[in-house]
Amino acid sequence: MARVPLLQMNDISLTFGGEPVFDKLDLVVQPGDRVALVGRNGSGKSTLMKVMAGMVEPDKGDIVVPPGVQVGYMEQDPDMSGFATLGDFAVSKLDPSEAYKVERAGEGLKFDPARSVETASGGERRRAALAKLMAEAPELMLLDEPTNHLDIEAIAWLENELKQTRAGYVLISHDRAFLRELTRATLWIDRGMTRRQEKGFDAFEQWRDKIWDEEDQQRHKLNRKIKAEARWAVEGISARRKRNQGRVRALGELRKERASQIKRQGTAAMDFQAGPKSGRKVIEVKGISKAFGDKQIVQNLDILIQRGDRIAFVGPNGVGKTTLIKMMMGQETPDEGTVTLGTNLLPAIFDQSRAALDPDMTLWDSLTGDPEMRVSGKADQVMVRGMPKHVVGYLKDFLFDERQARAPVRSLSGGEKARLLLSKLMAKESNLLVLDEPTNDLDVETLDLLQELLDDYDGTVLLVSHDRDFLDRVATTTIAMEGNGQAVVYAGGWSDYRAQRTTEEEEAKPAAKSKPKKEKVKAEKQTESGLSFSEKKRLDALPAVMDRLNAEIAKLEEFMADPDLFTKEPVKFQKATEALIERQTALAEAEEEWLMLEEKAESA
Repeated sequence: MARVPLLQMNDISLTFGGEPVFDKLDLVVQPGDRVALVGRNGSGKSTLMKVMAGMVEPDKGDIVVPPGVQVGYMEQDPDMSGFATLGDFAVSKLDPSEAYKVERAGEGLKFDPARSVETASGGERRRAALAKLMAEAPELMLLDEPTNHLDIEAIAWLENELKQTRAGYVLISHDRAFLRELTRATLWIDRGMTRRQEKGFDAFEQWRDKIWDEEDQQRHKLNRKIKAEARWAVEGISARRKRNQGRVRALGELRKERASQIKRQGTAAMDFQAGPKSGRKVIEVKGISKAFGDKQIVQNLDILIQRGDRIAFVGPNGVGKTTLIKMMMGQETPDEGTVTLGTNLLPAIFDQSRAALDPDMTLWDSLTGDPEMRVSGKADQVMVRGMPKHVVGYLKDFLFDERQARAPVRSLSGGEKARLLLSKLMAKESNLLVLDEPTNDLDVETLDLLQELLDDYDGTVLLVSHDRDFLDRVATTTIAMEGNGQAVVYAGGWSDYRAQRTTEEEEAKPAAKSKPKKEKVKAEKQTESGLSFSEKKRLDALPAVMDRLNAEIAKLEEFMADPDLFTKEPVKFQKATEALIERQTALAEAEEEWLMLEEKAESA
């Protein structure tokens, strides 16, 4: 029996007054689909997702969503007007009996439901929007860059949730590791054409390169054919004018075909120009500690950073990564210890808040108005690594066209804003790069280029990122900030750090005493408490599980205490009753499991 699609798009076309964003698009999303939506920055990924969500009307075509199917969209800039707190926004479409789902998602995504909408940052707003979507659990989820502003722990939580969901989803993300883990199909937007492959993102780049190779071969054949036909036209047309007019017309059609082909967007002409070499010792940190009130940021850290090192800083949001970097750069004073900067340092800093970009300025003014890029007496030029260059020409190096030069910064996509900020950074000579979340919103091709540039950069790099794949490809050393002042130095990138951390945890376990051969396997699987490692871990986790279930039961009972609920809202009463029974059953099972494990531990 054929499955009913969650969403079907037929012959969809959309333009914004210029080249088509997409044309004659047909798309079907089936139940359980896990689709990566990929394409260059500005190719129309977010626009297509908004069309799928019914937020943008196409110029032509039909969109069919079957009755009863809910489509949920997590947008990059959610509208929270009319809501006092992030929690009010997140629960706005839920029955009160299901509000606990937002709290659960909030714990995983690390956002505070009580935070005022007015004071919430852009990242907090996005996390609230994501928690809202996860709690509502629609049949089809449309996720636009969900990992932006999430730390690695929250990304892992989201990854696990999406692995377990029965819902279908379409996912836009720059995070290769995230896409590889979650997707089974790939939708690729390229110059107005949308292609689909029934393989996950892991197979995308090979597929893309194969299509581009075939395209180049076809263009080469077309050029050769046009050249041969043009030679014939010049050399022989006078003797065969009447008999071969069709061939002349065919030559004209070939030329039209070539002219109509949309050229592939190249890679940005980005480059980090290293200035004079710094001293071999770049930053020496000895025994530094820092706290804000009761919050310990770092305690007794020693590290020597030398020229050419690529140092990655990883850890949860708010743990103090940016503060540690500021101490290393001499912008923040440690409570204890010393920081010694090396000689001849020329730092260049990429700020994750993008404070260097004024949303109301045009791209032109953003560059020419920068004091470090301004060329005296030349309103149309910028200083690029000591040489004047026309502002439009420099913007074209970063894949901006002439029309965008006079557009406001606020009109740019997230990836385009990141490219603009990189253009300001790369105009300066430097020998020390400080990159705080540079990978947010960048497309796969630009991430590849950035990684290559950092590999070739003749200087030192301090990098904060939650992109595990990027960390693996760039970092030579990782400083893991694990909270409570713990900042530990590991060799290599993210995967190296995790492997070393796992080894440390294994070695920290109590060694089993030597036993007869028959009992050896059993002994190795037990901790000192007499429980296996997984049983011990479960026993430690169960109190929190029971606390959560008790809190959810209390809220449901409070909700059902309304004597008029059954009469006024019978459907909500029924849902609340089912949810209450489910949680009471789960609590009883958790309590029984806890008693059993506790007794086993005590008997040992």
